Amino acid sequence: MKKKYAFLFFTFLFINLNFAQELLNYGYNYGTLPTNINISDVTTAYTTWKNSFTESCGDDRIRVKFDVSTQTVSEGIGYGMLIAAYAGDQDLLDGLWNYYTDFLNNNGVMHWKIDGCSSVLGQNGASDAELDAAMALIIASHRWGNTSTINYETAASNLIATIKTYEIETGTNVLKPGDAWGGSNTTNISYFSPGYYRAYNSHTNNTSWNAIADKSYDIIALNQSTTGAVFNLVSDWCKADGNFSTEVSWATNQGKTYSYDAARTPWRIAIDYLWYGNTDALAYSNSCIDFINNKNGLDNIYPGYNLNGSAFEQSYKDVTFTGAYAVAAMASTDQNFVNDAYDKVVSMATTAYFGSTLRVLYLLTMSGNFYGPDQFASLSIDNASFAKNIGSYPNPVKDIIHITFEKESNNTIKIHDTNGKLVMHKVLDEKSSTLNLNTLTEGLYIISLNKKNYKLIKK
Repeated sequence: MKKKYAFLFFTFLFINLNFAQELLNYGYNYGTLPTNINISDVTTAYTTWKNSFTESCGDDRIRVKFDVSTQTVSEGIGYGMLIAAYAGDQDLLDGLWNYYTDFLNNNGVMHWKIDGCSSVLGQNGASDAELDAAMALIIASHRWGNTSTINYETAASNLIATIKTYEIETGTNVLKPGDAWGGSNTTNISYFSPGYYRAYNSHTNNTSWNAIADKSYDIIALNQSTTGAVFNLVSDWCKADGNFSTEVSWATNQGKTYSYDAARTPWRIAIDYLWYGNTDALAYSNSCIDFINNKNGLDNIYPGYNLNGSAFEQSYKDVTFTGAYAVAAMASTDQNFVNDAYDKVVSMATTAYFGSTLRVLYLLTMSGNFYGPDQFASLSIDNASFAKNIGSYPNPVKDIIHITFEKESNNTIKIHDTNGKLVMHKVLDEKSSTLNLNTLTEGLYIISLNKKNYKLIKK
């Protein structure tokens, strides 16, 4: 049996990006974070992706280019919104959301395929796009508050309600693959996002999302037992009872193999473990680790498997598959294993839309930057060490705070609010200083003193 591993990683890493405002390296409440993270790996992947795959449509709209570069799919908009939210690129997120809302169907979800900036090519929604977009809006609401013409909190609540009404099958808690089709007869496991569902519950105070999360694991277990799948493998498409769907004859291998849909499952499920420590997510992630070990490492992960574990494509490798397994590897307690997984994803740059986009999401996750929204409200840093290690008092503070450093020069002070906004930055060539914080509103802040971070309460 694998040992559970949990720790709080509270080193905050702030860095200016060419396009994004800043990354917030929160880490996670559970799992093992790589210790060989180089934040430039993430920023390079992000800026390359943005330059290659985003395009302005005018009127404050931005799209993500699909495999056919003149087309855009809603999936890409959802992915792009997640990337923008976590990279701190508010302008990009707003532009993508404006594009999303410009192509809504009658149910209020984006049509799944668009011709450039103009006309609809594919009718109705794809649920993964809605799930990702809603999650991005929640992160944006915590990160930026009301600093945009978009009310992120309300937009997220409205989209979550739309998903619940049109993309969750009534009475079964089964995620439909779109608003206009599917349910118990056809679902897509790689869309399942139980970590998101728990965040939706917190955002809307609708506890039914917890049952939807539980249903996700029920279907995964049924699909594996019914089809005889080994390790973590699941089929691209299935029924809620676990059997293969008969409605997806157009899918790769009729949806009966672990291909480009199912490949995302390890990443989506690992999020539920990293954010919430869910034991079902841990068990699934451990089965991914077992699969990696069975194949003698990530170097031997190929793009596509029969459910018995045999690869049906060995002529190339794809970060879509390898990167998802690398994220699941964060459930391991073996630091070297996790570090090697991170290095593998860094080494697998690609020019393909799907792999390039997912690689950015995988790197954001592995670098500690794909944090859960509940972490904004649950920061816990030892105030005793605040006063002990670097002389600072009082805390809580009304207006004036006194700080004494251990060295005489080049002392850095940064203060961020819990949305990640930098509200003060000073570099001092003196051992002690007095700061006037009267411009800060009451609330919780994170004060970074020479890269050591502490909770600061403003009264």
